[in-house]
Amino acid sequence: MATASTSTVPGLKSGADWLACAGQETQTAFLESLPDNALMALPWLFEFWALPHQLAPGGDWRSWVILGGRGAGKTRAGAEWVRAQVEGGHPGEPGRARRVALVGETMDQVREVMVFGDSGILACSPPDRRPVWEATRKRLVWPNGAVAQAFSAHEPESLRGPQFDAAWVDELAKWKKAEAAWDMLQFALRLGEHPQQVITTTPRNVKVLKAILANPSTVTTHAPTEANRAYLARSFLDEVRTRYAGTRLGRQELDGVLIEDSDGALWTSAALEAGRLETAPEFSRIVVAVDPPVTGHAGSDECGIVVVGAVTQGPPSDWRAVVLEDASVSAAKPTVWAEAALEAMARHGADRLVAEVNQGGDLVAEVIRQIDPLVPLRAVRASRGKVARAEPVAALYEQGRVSHLRGLADLEEQMCRMTARGYEGPGSPDRVDALVWAVHELLIAPARHVGRPRVRTLG
Repeated sequence: MATASTSTVPGLKSGADWLACAGQETQTAFLESLPDNALMALPWLFEFWALPHQLAPGGDWRSWVILGGRGAGKTRAGAEWVRAQVEGGHPGEPGRARRVALVGETMDQVREVMVFGDSGILACSPPDRRPVWEATRKRLVWPNGAVAQAFSAHEPESLRGPQFDAAWVDELAKWKKAEAAWDMLQFALRLGEHPQQVITTTPRNVKVLKAILANPSTVTTHAPTEANRAYLARSFLDEVRTRYAGTRLGRQELDGVLIEDSDGALWTSAALEAGRLETAPEFSRIVVAVDPPVTGHAGSDECGIVVVGAVTQGPPSDWRAVVLEDASVSAAKPTVWAEAALEAMARHGADRLVAEVNQGGDLVAEVIRQIDPLVPLRAVRASRGKVARAEPVAALYEQGRVSHLRGLADLEEQMCRMTARGYEGPGSPDRVDALVWAVHELLIAPARHVGRPRVRTLG
């Protein structure tokens, strides 16, 4: 899969950026240097105004996927690409494409977003090249005879029969019949020497999108919502940042990142979002759990450091936990992760540090004690595999007894890759391991001893 440069790179992104940043004299000189016909054409010259992710990559591709957050300018990019395909050198001259398919989730969305929307084809077209919408035939007709026909993804069979040399597919990731509609479109995209299609979508974890992205003939561009901030209301940006920053939903809907849950995952994105809290309650206990890396060099796995608080009033079935912070670090030296864990304890007023010692043995405790000899420390050893340890904790999530605050996206990414078959993400699930130890310390282990004689433990 080829990837074009994204709009997240700092600096000037387009000719419009250069013009906006130039001084008044430079702006005036530039505009006055243009002949009248060029000055009149400038508002319709998309290459001048476009952000990098809105311009088609070069190369011999079949599918161009534009992944972006909400409001990142995907619709405008799709509409302008259609224009670039059908328009010739003058209004009556043919372009590269003559038969275009416009496919959206519903016919209403094709009409209201792709055709008549603020960034749709009609709004982007100059008066002398603007196509005419023929409502009864559900199609656009250009002055040069090019035709774009509208289709609903809810009716895949409607794509059986027509044929095209170009297509614009909008919000594919939310189509209810995505695979069937996509397959029918591929059979219909068969005219011309090299038919192409553009897909504009906010990413979602759906099979058909992942298959398209994995296809060698696919190229992608990507941008977050922020890339198009000059054209978005500041109140909108402030609101969505406040509400969704630091969440997996925010990474998907604002950053335009494809968030994947492994099949059969013990945790899912939807469940984690449903249980998210905005503020933490008063806690009975707070612990910091540490899963140290096996080795201590630059290539080591991360050190999982997770802070969890619990309310343990009433019977154990009423106990609740809240994950407060993922303080994990990439640490080449043991003292680095030890100091990070102790700093997390101080930030949250934690009453205990829980550290797995399977890999480091007594060395783990020694490293921590060297920094703080008096820290309340419980050393724990894993007698079962990662999945077996994680499953009881996942069950507590299913019961609604563990919630998350914001800012835990990296931890949640690992959680949604942990399955009954094992961990299906890159590296080791160190953050998940630390989470499991923390929840076990707060909710599972104490519940086993309720009603039994209390035994004082050391450390």
